[in-house]
Amino acid sequence: MKHNVVVKTLYNFLLAIASGVVGAIICSWPLLAIFIKLQKTDAIVNLSLGEIMHNYTILLIYLVWPFQTTLKMPNFHTSLSAAEHFYECKLLFQLAVLIFLIGVILSMYAHWRHERHFMTLDKSTALIFMLLPFIALPFALTDFDEFFVIFHHIFFHNSNWLFNPQTDPIINVLTEGFFSACFSIFAIVYELYFARFLLKHK
Repeated sequence: MKHNVVVKTLYNFLLAIASGVVGAIICSWPLLAIFIKLQKTDAIVNLSLGEIMHNYTILLIYLVWPFQTTLKMPNFHTSLSAAEHFYECKLLFQLAVLIFLIGVILSMYAHWRHERHFMTLDKSTALIFMLLPFIALPFALTDFDEFFVIFHHIFFHNSNWLFNPQTDPIINVLTEGFFSACFSIFAIVYELYFARFLLKHK
């Protein structure tokens, strides 16, 4: 019984994280278009909205598609350090997508076998996981720039994420506001994942 609780807890935590990442990746496309228009970053890079979105689509495909091994954006030069950072992001994103797909398949299988209770968390555990992000929330809201720096120090072992706008002009459109919105999408999806357990009657 204790083993089952650990497995269920780990399964749901990993799937919640992966769902948040996948949700942020999907929503990042329309979010970028919105922030380009709001912040007028298209004028900074001297490209049209369509051209920027075409380049970003190429970047997204590279990040999530395992068979796309090279990154070549037609309108944005990519330095060696930036390419290495994008590759590290690719590995993390593909891991999240893989966990998400496995989690969904397992959930569908449990539903088909009428054994969804094996994947269900009790309300107290779900509430604990929902409250975890609130530890970092005040810090993220008051100083997102510092939060962003700490985040990268945790997940990346180098400083390749510090893009130079002169050598990697795509950073001019991938603004702090854009990344903040992507983190918000991740948090919303994560919270909704566990909130559904609190809404169950049993």
